[in-house]
Amino acid sequence: MPGGFQRQGGALACDGVPLEQAAGRFGTPLYLYSRSAMEAAYAEYDQAFARVPHRICYALKANGSGALLRILAGLGAGADIVSGFELEAALRAGFPPDRIVFSGVGKTEAEIVQGVEAGIGEFNAESEEELERISRAASARGRTVRVTLRVNPDIDPKSHAYISTGLRQNKFGVDIALAPGILERARARPGLEVSGVQCHIGSQITDLEPMEQAVRDLVALSRRLLDAGFALRTIDVGGGLGIDYEGEGAPAPAALAARILPLLAGLPLALILEPGRSIVGPAGALLTRVLYLKENRGKRFVIVDAGLNDLLRPALYSAFHRVEPVVSKGGDTRRVDIVGPVCETGDFLARDRNLEHVDPGDLLAVRDVGAYGFVMSSNYNMRPRAAEALVEEGRVRLIRRRETFEDVVQTEL
Repeated sequence: MPGGFQRQGGALACDGVPLEQAAGRFGTPLYLYSRSAMEAAYAEYDQAFARVPHRICYALKANGSGALLRILAGLGAGADIVSGFELEAALRAGFPPDRIVFSGVGKTEAEIVQGVEAGIGEFNAESEEELERISRAASARGRTVRVTLRVNPDIDPKSHAYISTGLRQNKFGVDIALAPGILERARARPGLEVSGVQCHIGSQITDLEPMEQAVRDLVALSRRLLDAGFALRTIDVGGGLGIDYEGEGAPAPAALAARILPLLAGLPLALILEPGRSIVGPAGALLTRVLYLKENRGKRFVIVDAGLNDLLRPALYSAFHRVEPVVSKGGDTRRVDIVGPVCETGDFLARDRNLEHVDPGDLLAVRDVGAYGFVMSSNYNMRPRAAEALVEEGRVRLIRRRETFEDVVQTEL
């Protein structure tokens, strides 16, 4: 049986553990993850790119829970980070510093110093001014650090506008046409070793054509720099591979490899990839209890105990997540909105969705929330963040307890 979430006799289970059992032990809302699904997703990447030197740097922004990070570090993954705290989390989880790439458009002086002193593998710089700051921080400490430059190729990833990052109007990277000049000046600066170029055009990409074009442009730039005498080490194609939220299919890492590996032929550089969603997204579900059923002028609502503070994606992106009863009763379906307890009209998990009849107390599973789920949660309406649990080797264990009131107010003075 494949790893992850499967139905067993009408009831949803995670690697053999009934979801009702997990919710009964740890309460709801509850994020539940499958270790085996994560490991299988990482292995897909590792195998797809096995014929070239490569480093798979997991994007911590997708899910930074420590137990999951330790699993990925143990598999040999590198880490893609975007903040000082993510750097601390990566090091704490066991990622070797030289397998960490520090991305992000707004690194502070303190974060740059933190990365220099930690001895990270690369800074992925997003502007010429940032390169100057990295140079000052490194040279002041007698260090030489590797830097890559993120370029913006003005390519539409054909995903949601909020997670499109490779168009000219986006804040990320530098104009790819300006990159050679910027890097020529950078290699004359003290404390810097220009080691490569990087591109990341967006997230939840299901059409591989834009990614192929971006890599084609990145390869051309890399060859030009090599010809100009740059001693490059890597080519970083970013992440962004989408997952199958709606049952319509999504490209596998092998399909991406088939598109881009031929473009890298003869290029003497190690490949870096930065997947996040496609590693952890399908490995997670959010369990939530039905509180009330309600009807207003013909509109039916299923009110549950998880809200937008627990899962923001539907409200923020109008994102689709499958929602299903954990135990199927086989009854008729009804057209409903599945909504939470937060005082916002935008507090919904699903709208106008056909759902099998449920009753108060029934357990629902919101699928494919392993990425950009808990990590984007908040304490809005003074609600505690959910607990997290992990299924491994046929057993479930708590990896983050539910917050208490004291947790929520502990930083107040």
